[in-house]
Amino acid sequence: MKVSSIGLISKKLEKLDEQFPVQDMLVQTGQLYQYTSGIYAFGHIPFLLEKKINQIICETLTKHGASELSLPLLQPEQIWEESGRLKHYVDGGVMFRSLTKNGNYCLAPTAEEAVVAYARARLKTYKHLPVNYFQIGAKFRNEIRARGFLLRGKSFDMMDAYSFGRNKAELEKEYQNMRDAYFEIFKKLGIPVIPVGADSGAIGGAKSEEFMTISDIGEDVVYYDEISGKAFNSELLERNDWQQYLSENYGINNFDKLSQKRTVELGHIFQLGDKYSSTMNGYFVDDDGKQKPYVMGCYGIGVSRTLALIYENSIIKKDGKFEGIALPVELSPYTFYFVTKNDDESKTEYAEKIYNKLQEQGVSILFDDRKDASIGMKIKDSKICGTPYTVVFGRSLDDEILEIEDNKTGEKRQIILEDFVDCCKEVAKKKL
Repeated sequence: MKVSSIGLISKKLEKLDEQFPVQDMLVQTGQLYQYTSGIYAFGHIPFLLEKKINQIICETLTKHGASELSLPLLQPEQIWEESGRLKHYVDGGVMFRSLTKNGNYCLAPTAEEAVVAYARARLKTYKHLPVNYFQIGAKFRNEIRARGFLLRGKSFDMMDAYSFGRNKAELEKEYQNMRDAYFEIFKKLGIPVIPVGADSGAIGGAKSEEFMTISDIGEDVVYYDEISGKAFNSELLERNDWQQYLSENYGINNFDKLSQKRTVELGHIFQLGDKYSSTMNGYFVDDDGKQKPYVMGCYGIGVSRTLALIYENSIIKKDGKFEGIALPVELSPYTFYFVTKNDDESKTEYAEKIYNKLQEQGVSILFDDRKDASIGMKIKDSKICGTPYTVVFGRSLDDEILEIEDNKTGEKRQIILEDFVDCCKEVAKKKL
């Protein structure tokens, strides 16, 4: 891809947000566009990075037996009346609504109601169970306190999944299956997570766990036992029965050696039971001929929030100062950033020849073809775009040598020209 095509704003960065410098940089350089508080457009590179995150989630959940679908973003309020949650969401000011002469609608803040309506039309008997549906897409919540750019917005992308079973045993089995899938997903994304005992909030249900990552930019505080690895959200201390609740649901009994950690919530899994199926007539005929409600679980991952955290974790600092970002090779939409000097036509032509050759062989490259950008500006912007490696086609090319710079560490490796293409292919496979 040519840099002139991606809409990058090359500029001297103004004072960056101290807590969220990378996302502020993305806004200042046009890679994110903020319409208003909590509502963003994604530019080329963040959009491609989110697609990679979605691909990892989709492939992993499919491997774990979940079936992908797409539920409507615009939902009739009637199904929310059936569940009994409409008043709660309206009174809390969370829901975006459209009140019309032909009926009232809302933009989906979540999809329990929509998925039960979908399921009850097709999951008629025990022979159709168990099943797990998932989707990846937008949600809308009127967050009064939108913060942290993509960490908490009014419009955001998430994965939400919903399991349907005959009984508690099937629920617990699928809950554990999805729990395992979450560990697999976040490992592929390079984010260490811990499952945390949590309050189920407006979603409800008997038990839930948040998947947290320890981070100074987090707004949650958890109590964590580093020996056992067990943890719980500090919100649970507000329950009158918090000790009994933690013991019965999470096996946490020793509260003497807990440390406080600041965390970011990236996912949440719930054992819903029949909370929604009972109120919304979500019934199936069991093998004894009796109608019974589905026993449900639900599972969410904040995709936009995960994207934000990957970016913030990719920061490059020198002497404590912001230098740029270097995304992980496994996730970065582009592995290399090619830099040439505009007034050296022969080197530019050679760089474009190598660029085309590597493109044909599946190596992803950003080629800085901008005529109005100095070589210094191009090198600076190679760090702004988050590419893991930069290659400058400069003076060393006269000696038939090219230099690959690792943008994360600053280390440089000299490669002779005849080995360069093969070396780039190896780097792209993360074999360097």
